[in-house]
Amino acid sequence: MKRILFCILGAVATASAQTDGYRIETVPNPETDSFDVTGLDVDESGRVWCATRLGEVWWFEGGEWTKFAEGLHEPCGLIVEEGGSVLVSQKPEVTRLVDDDGDGIAERFVTAADEFGYHDNYHEFNHGLVRDSDGNVYGALNLDHGNPGSFKVGGLGSPGGLRGTAYRLSPGDDYSTYAWGMRSPAGLGMSPGDELFYTDNQGNWVPTSFLAHVPEGSFQAEPTSLRDHPDYGLEKVEAMTPEDFAALRTPPSVFFPHEQVSNSPGNAVWDTTGGAFGPFEGQVFVPELTQSNLLRVMLEKVDGHWQGAVTVFLRGFQSGNIRADFGPDGALWIGQTSRGWGARGGKPYGLQKVVWDGETTPFAVRGVRLLEDGFEVEFTRPVARDAFSPDALHVSSWWYHYHREYGSPKVDEREVPVESAELDETGRVARFRMPLEKERVYAFHWSGDLAAEDGEAAKLEPVFYTVIRLRR
Repeated sequence: MKRILFCILGAVATASAQTDGYRIETVPNPETDSFDVTGLDVDESGRVWCATRLGEVWWFEGGEWTKFAEGLHEPCGLIVEEGGSVLVSQKPEVTRLVDDDGDGIAERFVTAADEFGYHDNYHEFNHGLVRDSDGNVYGALNLDHGNPGSFKVGGLGSPGGLRGTAYRLSPGDDYSTYAWGMRSPAGLGMSPGDELFYTDNQGNWVPTSFLAHVPEGSFQAEPTSLRDHPDYGLEKVEAMTPEDFAALRTPPSVFFPHEQVSNSPGNAVWDTTGGAFGPFEGQVFVPELTQSNLLRVMLEKVDGHWQGAVTVFLRGFQSGNIRADFGPDGALWIGQTSRGWGARGGKPYGLQKVVWDGETTPFAVRGVRLLEDGFEVEFTRPVARDAFSPDALHVSSWWYHYHREYGSPKVDEREVPVESAELDETGRVARFRMPLEKERVYAFHWSGDLAAEDGEAAKLEPVFYTVIRLRR
């Protein structure tokens, strides 16, 4: 098998002061017809593994690309196992690719799971894969589109076969349905605490794209998959009302306002680099396809529910970002495609990585915490006191309809008065008091007068906090 040597090209892509110190590096593509990266995993040695929509699996190490496998059916996820085999989530099954002789190329394709149905519909993607600390692997199945034989409670449908569900594979490849109610679950994420999250794309029953926690057995959003649920079925689902589904569903964790933040989010990945990626340890990064952006999510648990805020972290990628994974050196690798949906970045596909320079602390919002009477905002650096006041922050809020129509406009959008603001003694933590309501998205827009203590003007992206529950 031919191995191809490349050098990595670097480019600075900092849209504002809040991303100072970060650069985007581009990896030249291997010689192949198309390199739409829809599956990505970086193993413990730093080897980067990519699955492509045209059914190939490649690995990258030391500036060289090697083709590991080909002939798969539009895989949308992969994960490297101990011993060097690779699990791939392709449309009709989960497949284990085995390199028997250790030459870096797979000799055997073994079916690990095919308990779900596949009906040769272009929209029946099989997303994933992520692993918990017990070795269980998780994936998620798209609903179909335009299939005349499908049952639907909205725009997308299912002829059966567990479409619209998340699944779990035990270390012995025992298959089980893990959760229900997915529409187009393009990205799964496993938290450091072994809690599954996923992103869904705006559509029927999904008012705007979101990140959601996925407890086992939960119903998330889109009712169509309940046709296969042992407690529901076709007749019962057809008789249910939107109010019934709303009472059943697990609310999302963070809404991503359409166009302002995201149109098509990918998988969630946690920064567990120990500071090698800068001052955002423990936070969540989500690649964004349509806008060719990278999002940063700040989660907290309030009254037993994961919720929090999202902001745009970095702009200027070459293509649509759909997959992300941290390497052992702290770099964040980004797999890209624009096929099918289109992306702001001008390239059709590729692989890039985001690298922190190890020194610069950008002036940014480090975190947001809900209080009983407002919000606490932590900055990465001290704020200039003479530029700080309640006028430093402009707040508005709204909600979304949960309904069978495609998406939702902002509902009941209005201004929120900031009643007072104060900085703590470090100058890094601000407390903003304001009236609060549950089931509202709060948008924070920062004054141009806000500055760091050293005089650097603030160029902060808006932050959007989703309040599902209030703090007691």
